[in-house]
Amino acid sequence: MINNNKEYCFHQFCFLLLIFQFLRPILALPTDTITPTQPLTKDQTLVSSDQLFELGFFTPGGANSDKWYVGIWYKEIQDRTAVWVANRANPLSSSAKSVLKITETGTLILTDGQTGNSVWSSEQKTPATNVVAQLLESGNFVVRPENDETKQSYLWQSFDYPTDTLLPGMRLGWDSKTGLNRNITSWKTPTDPAPGDYTFKINTSGLPEIFLTNKQEIMYRSGAWNGIRFSGVPEMKPTEIITFEFQFNSDEISYMFELHNKTLYSRLLVNHNGLLERYTWIPTNSIWNRFWYAPKDQCDSYTECGVSGICDTNISPICKCMVGYKPKNQIAWDLRDGSDGCVRFHKLDCETDEFNVLRNMKLPDTTWSFVDKNMNSDECESMCRKNCSCMAYTNSNISGSGSGCVIWSSELIDMRQYAAAEGGQVLYVRVSSSDAVQSGGVGSGNSSGKTKKVAMAAGITVGIALLLVVFTLCFLSKRRKYQGSIRTKSENRGTSERSQEFLMNAAIIPSKREFSGETSTEEFELPLFDFSTLAMATENFSDAAKLGQGGFGCVYKAILVEGQEVAVKRLSKNSGQGVEEFKNELRLIARLQHRNLVRLLGCCVDMEEKMLIYEYLENKSLDSILFNKQKSSLLDWQRRFNIICGIARGLLYLHQDSRFRIIHRDLKASNILLDKDLTPKISDFGMARIFGGDETEGNTKRVVGTYGYMSPEYAMDGLFSVKSDVFSFGVLVLEIVTGKKNRGFYNQNNHLNLLGHAWRLWKDGTSLELLDPSVGEPFSLSEVMRCIQVGLLCVQEQAEDRPNMATAVLMLGSESASLPQPKNPGFCLGRRTLDSDSYSTNYEETCTVNQVTVTAIDGR
Repeated sequence: MINNNKEYCFHQFCFLLLIFQFLRPILALPTDTITPTQPLTKDQTLVSSDQLFELGFFTPGGANSDKWYVGIWYKEIQDRTAVWVANRANPLSSSAKSVLKITETGTLILTDGQTGNSVWSSEQKTPATNVVAQLLESGNFVVRPENDETKQSYLWQSFDYPTDTLLPGMRLGWDSKTGLNRNITSWKTPTDPAPGDYTFKINTSGLPEIFLTNKQEIMYRSGAWNGIRFSGVPEMKPTEIITFEFQFNSDEISYMFELHNKTLYSRLLVNHNGLLERYTWIPTNSIWNRFWYAPKDQCDSYTECGVSGICDTNISPICKCMVGYKPKNQIAWDLRDGSDGCVRFHKLDCETDEFNVLRNMKLPDTTWSFVDKNMNSDECESMCRKNCSCMAYTNSNISGSGSGCVIWSSELIDMRQYAAAEGGQVLYVRVSSSDAVQSGGVGSGNSSGKTKKVAMAAGITVGIALLLVVFTLCFLSKRRKYQGSIRTKSENRGTSERSQEFLMNAAIIPSKREFSGETSTEEFELPLFDFSTLAMATENFSDAAKLGQGGFGCVYKAILVEGQEVAVKRLSKNSGQGVEEFKNELRLIARLQHRNLVRLLGCCVDMEEKMLIYEYLENKSLDSILFNKQKSSLLDWQRRFNIICGIARGLLYLHQDSRFRIIHRDLKASNILLDKDLTPKISDFGMARIFGGDETEGNTKRVVGTYGYMSPEYAMDGLFSVKSDVFSFGVLVLEIVTGKKNRGFYNQNNHLNLLGHAWRLWKDGTSLELLDPSVGEPFSLSEVMRCIQVGLLCVQEQAEDRPNMATAVLMLGSESASLPQPKNPGFCLGRRTLDSDSYSTNYEETCTVNQVTVTAIDGR
């Protein structure tokens, strides 16, 4: 019996040894590799050697989805983030028995286990033997010879076939060796990786640049690579953490970025809504942080200001014509639609033409430009002068002293100008000699020395002026004493006559007869701050202290000597309407006190410097939270409802309860500031108007405001009243409820903006779908529905149908009040076209108001 047991154990041991010998070569394989004898199945994954990336079967639609894919994602990130999908256009019907294998000749094949059909295969052009497929530390899935010790002889790689994501080391663009022109294309939806409508790709014509397109229509353009960055991406600054590379030669035209801090993850992607975004993952925070995106403002929209027009967000309106040009369509231009661009009003004369110098420019579209990387600046200028069809020129590389040449012989489109310290480069534009005198253009070589003399005289004048400025600054610096607090009234009386005169003109020190009942000239006198105090408190107006920037100028956080935090709004010297806006804001807000209006603490008028000092509000503007995916969850429903009610009370005070009836004219999310408790405060009164006596409405030829918030009667006819502010408030209410901007939001099926989408859901009885999912639980259903109804009542097309703010406040605060049914909103319903073959009604994307088609209108 004992011998039998020994014999049995011996046989078992031999059997296990045989199995081990058979499995040993398989077990020895690394987990990042598959071979012709070891395919990948549903329950298996490949993991890169650094444990960063994982490849396997997944379903983005959740556990109940019947669509499966093979993809690559970050292994350690719990919220799965896919960066590459093999079969994005052909999902597996089932993951069971599906397999990813590599053939003996090196072709990857993904087979559907249910149908037995191949749904995806790699495009390997050269057969090979003894190959493996490996997932690398970079996230690149490659096919290579098994005995390749360098592991760099790739027969095929996923980096050549990107989906919606660009990873560090992955190249975007054209490669002459492979013939590939690599781009990234959005997913169709958040749960469907099929190719969507949006593509980010390099345009290889002329001087290469990158386009973001929607179904082949250009939405956004990066500007050409200038040796340092793309001219339209001023934020693109190499650091020790991240660097950028652009190759432009006969072998390839490509762009890539490298991440040098291995503890961070970074990716560039095109999302399903058509937004180009760069995210960074910081492990300590366990969240993806979006630190760049495009398009981010109106000037990022392709050809926003048309041919020969320049877009500039630092001015109002944002479109301007170059010197020597005028708007092609003056009526549309006055309505803030610059898409028709500009035309010359002086003819060119090739013999006497000169060149206007435009600085800090995003270069025009370079698709049809001439490029010579070997020319120097003088050769480039000479070539342009001799060629009468040359419209503009510049360097193709601005690093060092500048080199290369780009020449435009066709129309200049999609130009943008940045503030001096932000970015862009110099562009030389051909103008007639008479226009060059106005613009300070580059002198013509055929002007017999006249321009040189003018330039020399101008240089001497500038030099003398600079000396005088230096002398004045030195003199003033000896007189000034640093002060850490607001000046007392006695100190204010010692202010320079220039400052007093400015404040008198701004009506901060009003006359007795200006407003009935006001008899003291001292009542509205504002405290004055010393310029040196503010310079010290803002670290000489450093970028680190900057809170934001708009058409008026920049806003800085300042900490006074006694520790008080304030916000300093500094008038930009380049702002066309800045001085008038500054005076207007002084006239109004100095006289207003309400918990839902931002509080003005003082001002500074010192030579060319003009500043307003406000209370500092910790949470900045409403739009910075409401429209930010990472922050919007901070605004639960109760907070949103409180913000809506607070804005309503502040607007009611302006319209009815203050001593003057004030129309704000630029009410929008970015002009609502939030304090530490998220209490809303209306700000920016630069565009506001005072109504006196029984005055109820006004008319203007200068329509100001922001597209998406302006009422129809104001945008079309320049009529403004309390009801135009009510319209803006209604838009704001719907934005707060939905978490989406009115401008830029379009329902995919109906081509409607936010107002139109809300109106459609209201009529269908499904308005609750509007509520932003980030609101979370709990929320009051009755409050949500009441806010939606009030919002729609406020944006009705006819001004007389809209409630006044007193009524709106009552409707928001009463749970039992019976609210009227809203009528058609303005700026939302597409022109109805009757299909002769059916009774269906189709909606076009353009909007109508009183049978008049409305085009894009924008403000600051």
